[in-house]
Amino acid sequence: MSESTINVVWLTQEAYDKLQDELDQLKTVGRPEVTARIAAAREEGDLSENGGYHAAREEQGQMEGRIRQLEDLLRRAQVGEPTGDSDEVTPGRLVTIAFDGDEDDTDTFLLGSREVLGTDSSVDYSVYSPQSPLGAAVLGAKVGDEVRYAAPSGKEITVVVLKVGNL
Repeated sequence: MSESTINVVWLTQEAYDKLQDELDQLKTVGRPEVTARIAAAREEGDLSENGGYHAAREEQGQMEGRIRQLEDLLRRAQVGEPTGDSDEVTPGRLVTIAFDGDEDDTDTFLLGSREVLGTDSSVDYSVYSPQSPLGAAVLGAKVGDEVRYAAPSGKEITVVVLKVGNL
């Protein structure tokens, strides 16, 4: 799996549109509003004791951080279906694994980013990034493959890929 494939964020069209709308709103409405509040607070005088000024500056910093995050996410976004064989673990796929090969101890998760889910809040599975220890271990694996990875605690964990599917 190439580095560029790992950094891809798979999004549904709905999720992409939602994130693009949020970015547009922050740039066209949010920025001017915060800038106006900062300017108004500056006119009040002493900035060292001006709570409105400091609150507006804090909001501006958070907003600019979110704008950078959205721009990066949308730049790396791939809209549509994941690539690769249907039984291969790639970003954007639902993966079911068995811990230590025990089919009674399983987990199903999305390999990718929570943003791929759009507004669907009814999902009951975890999301792991391809950069996480588990995500990196299963990336490129196929159904039936056994892989090992080191948990954050340092413990080595073995999992078997049971199923790979699309959202």
